[in-house]
Amino acid sequence: MDKALTDQVALITGAGQGVGQGIAFALAKRGVRIIAVGRTLAKCEATIAAIHERTGCQGLAIECDIGQIEALDALVNEAAGAFGRLDILVNNAVSAQISSLLDASIAAFETGLRVGPVATLRLMQLVQPHLLAAGGGNIINLASSAAMRWDSSQYGVYAAEKEAIRALTRAAANEWGGLGIRSNSILPLAQSPALAAWAQYRPEEAEAFMKTVPLQRIGDCELDIGEFVATLCSPESRYVNGQSIALDGGQVNLG
Repeated sequence: MDKALTDQVALITGAGQGVGQGIAFALAKRGVRIIAVGRTLAKCEATIAAIHERTGCQGLAIECDIGQIEALDALVNEAAGAFGRLDILVNNAVSAQISSLLDASIAAFETGLRVGPVATLRLMQLVQPHLLAAGGGNIINLASSAAMRWDSSQYGVYAAEKEAIRALTRAAANEWGGLGIRSNSILPLAQSPALAAWAQYRPEEAEAFMKTVPLQRIGDCELDIGEFVATLCSPESRYVNGQSIALDGGQVNLG
């Protein structure tokens, strides 16, 4: 167990499954107490129950649709009050629209913006004072390599949402780095329910895409993504700030 992270508290959105759950598991192994947030309470409760069974670590499940921006103040107040502090914020929840620009739904785009960059910004604003009170902390925002695809057709709207998150992360790194708060983005490729749904929806494209991964496998939500995030939150990574890091087996060249 990483003693440096023991008893820290992490608020993770979209923690009921997939990458969010994998990050929760990896942090909990290091003694971090998890606030698992998601639209489906039962899934978040299952994450916390699994953490307690595996590690004995405490946690709390909170039901919240982060696209409802007005609900985020109460969310952060409850999360901070649960264990008296917040040290880590992981903005993972997403609402994706994959379509051509002409077919894109403005309503769906607005939803994606609320769940993505707008909620990310608001949560960063609300959590920042708690990170300061804890003596510093970490913000991990999930972005995507969609904007770096060799052909961004059908992915423009989704890429726009995720690129906005990268821009916010970089700004936070510059504005708050001197206060002891590090902010970084990860661009993961993992065996998540979202990836499985995409592969089922676009099987030929998915098959071709998988062949472009140099390591020839898709990442594990906990072992490949979660473990890296835990390392990124550790003192060993104390000089890493404002970066976009692709966790995709070498598929994307961020150059």
